[in-house]
Amino acid sequence: MTTSEAARCVSIEAIQRVPLFADLNKNEIQEIARLFREHRFAKGETIVQEGSTGDTLFLIESGEAGVFIGGKGHTTMKSPDYFGEVALIDEGTRMATICASSEAVCYGLASSDFRALVEKNGVVGWKLLQRMVKMLRATRKEAHELEDVLGTLRRFDDTYPG
Repeated sequence: MTTSEAARCVSIEAIQRVPLFADLNKNEIQEIARLFREHRFAKGETIVQEGSTGDTLFLIESGEAGVFIGGKGHTTMKSPDYFGEVALIDEGTRMATICASSEAVCYGLASSDFRALVEKNGVVGWKLLQRMVKMLRATRKEAHELEDVLGTLRRFDDTYPG
């Protein structure tokens, strides 16, 4: 992997596609854009490893990357896909392995750079917090809907065993 400065290369549109940043205005997005760095990956190179500590959000600029969970292939990502938005905030473990399936160029935003910006700019921090709560609320709604479906399936299974 090679890394270089890329502030003027990452597009505002690419950043706005990340739901976490959806409520930020153009000036706030431009501040964040300056923090991204270009990363180049060779075909077959692991970009992130499932279970490892993560601290970077990646936006795919070009090329393709395979997503593997528990060693099993799940999907292929390409521009304008992104991954690592959870790691950007919590620096927790990666939920999947991402491998370049062709030469790939990604723009990465490191948690340490992002945190410094958020600590310095309370308005951005508040907007991000509000967006995260909206995302949590939507996830909870989906979970409740899935629980309802699961309950229906269980009742069906109890009524028609075997």
